Amino acid sequence: MNHALSALALVLVGGMLLRMPIGFSMLASGVAYLLVRGQDLGLVAEQVGNGLYNSYVLLAVPLFIFAANIMNAGTVSERLFDFCRILVGRLRGGLAQVDILVSVIFSGMSGSAIADAAGPGLVTIKQMLKKPEYSRGFAGAVVVASATLGPIIPPSIPMVIYALVSGASVGALFLGGVLPGALMAILMMLVVHLIATKRNMPREDKIPLRAWPAIFYRGALPLSMPLVLLGGIYSGAFTPTEAAAVAALHALVLAGLVYRALTWRSFWGVVMESTRGSAVVTLILAGSFMLNYAFTAEGVPQSMALWVDAMHLSQLKFLLLVNAMFLVLGCFLDVSVLLLVFVPMLLPAAKLLGVDLVHFGVLVVLNMMIGLIHPPFGMLLFVTKALTGIPIGEMMKEGWPFLLMLLLLLLAMTVFPQIVLWLPHAMGYATH
Repeated sequence: MNHALSALALVLVGGMLLRMPIGFSMLASGVAYLLVRGQDLGLVAEQVGNGLYNSYVLLAVPLFIFAANIMNAGTVSERLFDFCRILVGRLRGGLAQVDILVSVIFSGMSGSAIADAAGPGLVTIKQMLKKPEYSRGFAGAVVVASATLGPIIPPSIPMVIYALVSGASVGALFLGGVLPGALMAILMMLVVHLIATKRNMPREDKIPLRAWPAIFYRGALPLSMPLVLLGGIYSGAFTPTEAAAVAALHALVLAGLVYRALTWRSFWGVVMESTRGSAVVTLILAGSFMLNYAFTAEGVPQSMALWVDAMHLSQLKFLLLVNAMFLVLGCFLDVSVLLLVFVPMLLPAAKLLGVDLVHFGVLVVLNMMIGLIHPPFGMLLFVTKALTGIPIGEMMKEGWPFLLMLLLLLLAMTVFPQIVLWLPHAMGYATH
């Protein structure tokens, strides 16, 4: 490693250890790199400006954030909860089963794990904690695990960002997440069933038939959003980026005009929260453009590709190595850092070995979701603790079956790429 890269690494790690916002740490490390290289600092503005304003797909990120916040501020989560209670509430451990199904539906609207945990997850935890059969740890563990469905089932904010750095098709990535997301939900419901049967957890009270039409009516309009989004994308009516705008408008019309659940004050709160969230993501993206410039200038991705080639790794061995690396890094680093810093360094090696970029992208996103539910970083654990007060230790004690299930699914998806690629191929995606 030369002096310039050493300075970059030192400033980046130092900033993170000092708890500096990661976006600022990345920008500062890029400036340090240019100073040591003796290059014009104006390159910072050039790289950031070109990266942000030449990426049309990035418009989807703030729009999906806005849509998720609108739905959480409205009554969408409660309506979906009642709807799903009719469908799976009579199963053993009914409230936990309801949470998983709500997460499946909400995932088709928000694309964010944090939004899922903070919206539908909070509603379900409050209901579970009213019944003594559900422990605090179990309630938190179910919500944390089911929230990982958000970025797997389309639409997905992490997949949009991955498409930006890899050049992969956003539409194909969204399709690639459908079957894995369905398998995740089915396996989570199976885990809940086994635990609930062993502990004799209750079924939900039977809802009278006369109440069904009103509940279905309340839940039908939110259910229309995934159909509109995915139908529009794959029919060619609009692009994935335009779909994000449709999602935002759909959520605003539902919450503001149809349900009248938004006041001007709450709407302003949603706008401010969405602005803050979008600013954080944009700042991290800006920093990543500088880091990627430095790595590209120093030939780091190409060196890594040559190193992988020299090891004579097969596709499977390479993917297993990547899984192991991301599972470890996910303990300490944020999803955005992994996506924007480490993925670009691995892409040349993946292309050299002929790894399909859609398969690679879905694997990477699932790896990062697993990182969100185990310490010491475990962002979903910290979010759920902050919202509910449930200790992280209790959630981890109850959450290991879900973590094990996700690891086994990750292994199956690695060994059998068709779990990811079958639906994209069926819809006309051609492997490159």
